[in-house]
Amino acid sequence: MKSIGSLIAKRLKPFGCIISCNSTSQKHRIPYRYYPDLLSLAANNDVNVLSCALNDQTHHIVDREVMEALGKKGIIINVGRGGLIDEMEMVKCLVDGVIGGAGLDVFEKELGVPEELFGSLDNIAQLALANLKAFFSDQPLIFPVQLD
Repeated sequence: MKSIGSLIAKRLKPFGCIISCNSTSQKHRIPYRYYPDLLSLAANNDVNVLSCALNDQTHHIVDREVMEALGKKGIIINVGRGGLIDEMEMVKCLVDGVIGGAGLDVFEKELGVPEELFGSLDNIAQLALANLKAFFSDQPLIFPVQLD
């Protein structure tokens, strides 16, 4: 966990998030639970936020095995570089329900975003519009948000 990861953790902590981390080595000054590899981090956390540099060691660091460990309710958020995630495997995992979702600030090929991802955006937009129409028509929401 370097500077960007520390800043992300600092912003998530007030929301009650349990912060864990993975890095090239354990840093004892960091007060968060350390996992020595991404596979164990994914297996023990619901959301993985990627903010590391892209290099030979981190290219496709999130592969199908990591996504399977993250699980059906797991979410990957990538604010690092697109090549950190095996994008084609991620698309398959999203379509097959292997992972719950992905928040992507970057793509492996910025001009070649997989078409399958656009379909999910259309579905989200349609659902949001349907909820808005129902709300303003005093009808039950299609997909109510539960605030527990």
